[in-house]
Amino acid sequence: MLSARSLFQEILDHDESFRLFCSIAAGGESQGGWENGRIAALVPHSERTLAPKIARHGADEDKHGRIFHALLKKRGLTPVAVPPETDYTMLLERRGIGLAHDKLRRDEPLGVRDIIVYLSHSRVTEQRAADQMLMLRRHFADHPEVGRAVRMISADENNHLAYTHEELLRFAAAGHGRLIQRTLRAYALAEIATYRDVSLAVMTRMARILGWPRAKSALLAAGIHAVYGYERLAGWRRMADLRMPERRDALGGPAAPAHEFA
Repeated sequence: MLSARSLFQEILDHDESFRLFCSIAAGGESQGGWENGRIAALVPHSERTLAPKIARHGADEDKHGRIFHALLKKRGLTPVAVPPETDYTMLLERRGIGLAHDKLRRDEPLGVRDIIVYLSHSRVTEQRAADQMLMLRRHFADHPEVGRAVRMISADENNHLAYTHEELLRFAAAGHGRLIQRTLRAYALAEIATYRDVSLAVMTRMARILGWPRAKSALLAAGIHAVYGYERLAGWRRMADLRMPERRDALGGPAAPAHEFA
């Protein structure tokens, strides 16, 4: 029987599939760390109180990248190049989601609209990350090899998601509600298409490594398309709504260290 647990266990048990999984994850986290670091440095003067929180977000993402590299090192593996068709962050940028890297490389202060775009991008992508880590935490929180990493990253993703809700609601109260609503809807719809494409690409790579039969790959592809169909019809709304989180000021302190993965 195919299940998220059995599929991830299969990936975890094989060195080459685990190597690819961790390399893809580390690449995305490291890219997110760079993006947040640049945004923190370019925050407009009117929003300078946000800079430490954005920097904390970036520090968490950098930490996650190091954790995935450490998991590889513990198994005696080295990272592999991330196949372009599996590069979630790059493909999102190509769809016009978030702030363009060319803009972030310039030393020009961002505007309030740019910060709303950044937060909307984070709101959508952190929902995906939080959901994925919740699934892994449900099945692998006590796993001897990856359990600590899963628990730590999951807690961080929940904090990131809470922070984006709170800050976007603050901007909405300041009169930016329509812009936020339009941006979240557009980004959610673009993200679910990107996630579908990346999921299919990763599945194809894993099938080759693990020698999956054609019927298994076809069944998994059908499942990915079914999830996309649901999200395109109605599920995207969960990625675009806003509600005040139970935990306020979730990124108000320093990033939690990850000494055990150093």
